[in-house]
Amino acid sequence: MGATTSGEIRAHNRVRLLRAVHDCGAGRTRSQLTRDLRLSRGTASVLVAGLAEDDLLHEEPAREHARGRPTQVPGPHPRGPLALAADVREDAWELAACELGGGTTVLELRPHDGTPDGALRPLGAAIAAHGRRLGHRVIGVGVALAGPVRHGGLVDIAHLGWRSVDVPGVLRSGASETPRPGDPEAPRPDGRGDQEAPPWRLGEGVPGVPVVGNDTAFAALAEARRGRLRGVRVGLHLHVDFDLGGVLVVDGLPLGGASGTGAEFGHMPLTVSDRLCPCGAIGCWGMDVGANALLRHVGLAYGGGRGRAQAEEVLATSEEAVAANARALGRGVAALVNAHDPEVVTLSGHGVELLERAGATLMDSCAPGLMAIRRDDPPPIEGSALGWRGALLGAMESVFDAFLTPEGLERWRENHPDQGHDTPDQRNVTHSTMKGAEPT
Repeated sequence: MGATTSGEIRAHNRVRLLRAVHDCGAGRTRSQLTRDLRLSRGTASVLVAGLAEDDLLHEEPAREHARGRPTQVPGPHPRGPLALAADVREDAWELAACELGGGTTVLELRPHDGTPDGALRPLGAAIAAHGRRLGHRVIGVGVALAGPVRHGGLVDIAHLGWRSVDVPGVLRSGASETPRPGDPEAPRPDGRGDQEAPPWRLGEGVPGVPVVGNDTAFAALAEARRGRLRGVRVGLHLHVDFDLGGVLVVDGLPLGGASGTGAEFGHMPLTVSDRLCPCGAIGCWGMDVGANALLRHVGLAYGGGRGRAQAEEVLATSEEAVAANARALGRGVAALVNAHDPEVVTLSGHGVELLERAGATLMDSCAPGLMAIRRDDPPPIEGSALGWRGALLGAMESVFDAFLTPEGLERWRENHPDQGHDTPDQRNVTHSTMKGAEPT
C-alpha cells in the first residue's frame, strides 16, 4: 500500500529526496530536484530544512549560477550517514567510508595471504575500529568478495580453496580481537576510544551483520547506478580480475539466482577449453580470461591469488597474451549476447584494459559467434567508467539501499546523537570524491 496519511507522505518524500541526492551524486540544485520529484517549492524547502536538522543534508551554493539569489545544491551533511564498504580481492582488501551521493574515502588497503582468517579477521578488526571511530554515523557495512556468495554470507572462492566460509562469522571474530598499540582500534589519546563497544552494534538499531555479495554482482549494481548501465533495461556486465565473472542486469538489478550465486558466467563452457577449473567444472570460460590466463600464456606460475604485478606486466608488454585473452573474451561475449539479448555489454577490471589494447581482436572474435539476426546490429561493448571501483561502490550501494527507507531514516532520528555531540575523527571523509583517497 502507498502512503496515505500526512506523516506517511512526508516520510515517503524525505526518502525520495535523499535517494535523488544520492543517485545524482549530490550534483543537482534544489530547484532541479524539486522539478525532478514534482514537489512544490514550499514542500521542498520544508523537506530540506528537516533533513538538514537531522544531519542528513547540507546545502552549498552552486559553483555557477545566474544573477539573483544563489542556487543551493543539497549534499551530504558533515555529520551525516556513512557506509563502510570493503572490496576483498584474492590478494588484498580495501576498506572505504562512503557518504550520501557516493563520495568515497579509502580508509585502509592491506594485502593478505589468501586464507579466510588471513583475509577476513584483519578486515573485521579494521571495520570495528573505524566503526567505533566514526560512531553513530555508520549505517552499515557492505563487503564484496571474489566468489559466489550463498544465503547472505557463505562464500566459495575455488582458486583460493575457500569452501562455505562464513564471512560474517570470521569478520566478527576478527572484530573481537584485542587491538594492538598504534592500530586504529586502539584507544585514542583523549580517552574516547571504546574497546568494550560490541563490534557490530555501531548504534542501537544499526544492523549487526554486514551485507555480503559477489564482487561482479556489486560491480554490476554500481554500473547500473553510476555507470554505463544506468537507464539500461537489459545489460550484461563482465568483471575481469584473476579470472572472470559475469552477470545479467535487468531493470537496474543484477540477477542473483535462487541462492544468490547467479553472477557466475565465468564458469560456463563458452570456449573450446578442456581444462579442469578449481571450481570442479571442465572448460570454464574464466580459465581463459584474466590475470591467471595471462600468466599461464607466458609460462609463469599462476593461481592462489598471487602474481598480480607480473600479470599487469604481461598485460602491458605481451601482445600475444593479450590477444589470446581478448579472443577468448570475445567468443564468450557472443554466446551470452545470443542468449540474453542485452542492450549493452560493459567490462570492468582488466576488461577495460583488454578492450583498450585489443579491442579489434575482441570484436573480430565476437562477430562470427553472433547469430545472423544480431550481427547487423550487435550491442556495443564498452569499458566501465568506474574501473576497479565498481565492486566497492556496489557494496556501498547495498548499504544505502537498506538505509534509504522510511524505517532506516526513523532509526537514524532515534539513534543519532545530539547535534552537539563531539563527532569522532572525520579525517578525509567529509570532503571526499568518487575517486577515493590514498590510505593513510
